[in-house]
Amino acid sequence: MSDETETFPGGIVSLLAQYQKRRALLTGADLPPPDVDFNALAAMPLPPQDLPRPDGLTRVEKKRHMLLGELTGHSELALLHGLLISHLRKHTYPDGAPALFLRLWAEQEDWLLQNLPTRWLISAVITFAEHGVTEADRNLAARMNMLFSLMKIYEAERAFSGKAPQDPFRTQDRNKSPMPMNMKDFSVLQGDLEAHLLAPLWRDAEKAPAIGNLTRHLLTTLNTDDGTVFRRFALMRAKAAKLPST
Repeated sequence: MSDETETFPGGIVSLLAQYQKRRALLTGADLPPPDVDFNALAAMPLPPQDLPRPDGLTRVEKKRHMLLGELTGHSELALLHGLLISHLRKHTYPDGAPALFLRLWAEQEDWLLQNLPTRWLISAVITFAEHGVTEADRNLAARMNMLFSLMKIYEAERAFSGKAPQDPFRTQDRNKSPMPMNMKDFSVLQGDLEAHLLAPLWRDAEKAPAIGNLTRHLLTTLNTDDGTVFRRFALMRAKAAKLPST
């Protein structure tokens, strides 16, 4: 009998089945050869997505169909990048997928940073957590994965508050209930938790040969996005600094 006080009945171990299901092999089509001409693919516009989706497609063909809709206006190189990530996030993948993904980022980094949607750049850095060649790349990628995963969870809950991403909370509305798990409270107005979280990622990007530029690109994008928890905290601090002292 499960403990009714558990958020996940049966414990965290109960999540493994769901985790494994999401990583089932994509089947039904081969990747291009390892020496495929990336420049030719970059110059090749994607065809329009057939709607409704044709019947009888393999799992890879269904993924390609979905990506054609998401990447409308992009090129075959962007789609190949998406397919490679889709394969590499699974437990089993085509033999040449890791090498092709690493070659793509080694040879086309500038093009990828300039042309891919940020969502796919985040997916790329996460993929390096398992497939990076160096320990520095794998370690940094795993930490970036944690950062963006927690941001997504937090922003999903924020959406239920009814507030827009750019709308900071009011400091006077703060609920002073204890933090979960007996954690020490974070001072939004004076704390340095953000520096301890983000600055080491920026610093360690210098030591990560494959994803250093990608990491700093993403952190710069985070810094210029006006809808993150970090920007809302900055706005709260700025407003509090302007209030008259009592």
